[in-house]
Amino acid sequence: MFGIFRKNKRDEVKPEVRHYDPAMQKPVIRCSICTGEQVAGFRDLKTGKFLEIQLIRKPGDLERFMQEYGLTEEPEKIY
Repeated sequence: MFGIFRKNKRDEVKPEVRHYDPAMQKPVIRCSICTGEQVAGFRDLKTGKFLEIQLIRKPGDLERFMQEYGLTEEPEKIY
């Protein structure tokens, strides 16, 4: 209809990945030094790229991330 009601591409939801390859990826939490924001995701061991999965706002968010991907130890924090 009108262009003002269209959805922006940046507003689209990324498809969720419910598995990861431990041989290729490492679970990590990326922390901002300035704001303290924490994002859980996976770092590619070969390229070093970070795949964002979930914003961590409270301890329950981290627990849910660990349960969804079957993690037993808390992921390493990177800055």
